[in-house]
Amino acid sequence: MKQILSIAAILVVSILSGCQPGKERVEKRAPNILFAIADDASWKHFGAYGCDWVKTPAFDRIAKNGILFTRAYTPNAKCAPSRSCILTGRNTWQMEEACNHSPNFPAKFKTYPEVLSENGYFVGSVGKGWAPGNPGKINGKRRELTGVKFDELKVPPVTTGISTNDYAANFEAFLAARPADKPFCFWYGCFEPHRNYEFKSGINKGNKNIDEIDEVPSFWPDVDTVRADMLDYAFEIEHFDAHLNRMLRKLEEIGELENTIVIVTADNGMPFPRIKGQEYEYSNHLPLAICWPNGIKNPGRIVDDFVNFIDFVPTYLELTGLTAEQVGMQPTTGNSLTDIFYSKKDGTVNPERDFVLIGKERHDIGRPNDQGYPIRGIIRDNYLYIRNFKPERWPAGNPETGYLNCDGSPTKTYILDTRRKKGQLEYWQLNFGKRVSEELYNINTDPFCMKNLALDEAFAELKNKMDEEMLEKLRMQGDPRILGNGDVFDNYEYSGVVRNYYNRYMQGEEVPANWVNKSDYDAELAE
Repeated sequence: MKQILSIAAILVVSILSGCQPGKERVEKRAPNILFAIADDASWKHFGAYGCDWVKTPAFDRIAKNGILFTRAYTPNAKCAPSRSCILTGRNTWQMEEACNHSPNFPAKFKTYPEVLSENGYFVGSVGKGWAPGNPGKINGKRRELTGVKFDELKVPPVTTGISTNDYAANFEAFLAARPADKPFCFWYGCFEPHRNYEFKSGINKGNKNIDEIDEVPSFWPDVDTVRADMLDYAFEIEHFDAHLNRMLRKLEEIGELENTIVIVTADNGMPFPRIKGQEYEYSNHLPLAICWPNGIKNPGRIVDDFVNFIDFVPTYLELTGLTAEQVGMQPTTGNSLTDIFYSKKDGTVNPERDFVLIGKERHDIGRPNDQGYPIRGIIRDNYLYIRNFKPERWPAGNPETGYLNCDGSPTKTYILDTRRKKGQLEYWQLNFGKRVSEELYNINTDPFCMKNLALDEAFAELKNKMDEEMLEKLRMQGDPRILGNGDVFDNYEYSGVVRNYYNRYMQGEEVPANWVNKSDYDAELAE
């Protein structure tokens, strides 16, 4: 197959024209792949989903000319582990060290860009690839998990928080370097809307107004500071979308858009308290629009099937005529999306796509011995069930080291100040306080996950059923957490220097002031 894929630009693979057995097979040129990923953006905040205060014409174009997915999830709502799922087609609890944030990426797991590069594709990337962490080396050469970098071209800074990377111009440079006989695979990894933001840039430079926001999540106070922070986030999503728009225009100009699979998503939810790094609805539920004029039937559809980041790799393999075994990949866990591509249905396409599994282990530092906060969960129908395996630990990190599994922000500071200065605990508890061992939410009526139904006897049967199903599926996937070896995740090394600020702080060692939140620690001791 490698030889076949390397022949010429008219490279041919056979793909199904429909999702039913016996359909006539048609030959098509191997599709190009443009994967566009925003860094920290929740699903609701794109125009195609009805959001008016974030303008995303490029994303909306992909949705209009392809498929808009309403139930797309990452298994793990943090940068590195989420991207590990995208690159390998495996859940993070099947990824050893790569389940964690900032790990050493295991050599045994090949990524789809590596595979496609070996099998006839011209592969490249711009911006943030797989990160943070150490990708490792093969034969003495640093691995390029998302492809060769095209990062040289820069633009003047839009704000103090936005990258100067000219993503679209670098994509054009990649296309110019592409050999004429090869299809391409490109990873557009925007750094936005990752923190930090220039405060009030959404208002001052994006011409936005705090009254535009139709809803502030109920686990935050609805105040001007929070709304301004949300508008800064919106402004950075629009920056991501603007570069995507330029890329689409370039593909159209050179006649490649028709045969390019364009996938647009984000790695995890918005970088705000109780979302990024957690496992709630707004943490794992992500935007997803896919366009492929040569392959997707009945464009403009809205699909409600549960789809998962681990479904991307099986899709690529199928469309290029490869198998994981042939190319030396570990077996994938997801399911190819071609059944949805080749269908003409709206709503539910495949009734068997009726759940997703989610979970996490060790994210950022800040607990004793830099331990993680292990969670597993399952989403089925309109319900999210969560099992917190170590509820005695702090879910966002310990207070004395600053809740380090939550990015610094005006919203975070405001919530912490309501406790420090006003003695108000409600928002602090929702965002930073300890949790019970089981949580159950109706995410249709309660998308902010405010009412824990696991405490209601009326939902005991449903809770137990979801727990049993989740555990059974995780056992089948070989999850160490379920098989009695969960501590292995806490013992994997961090890439780089292990900071372990908690232990060093408690031993009286001086640590950077910005990593310590002594006022909250003192408040804990006082209770």
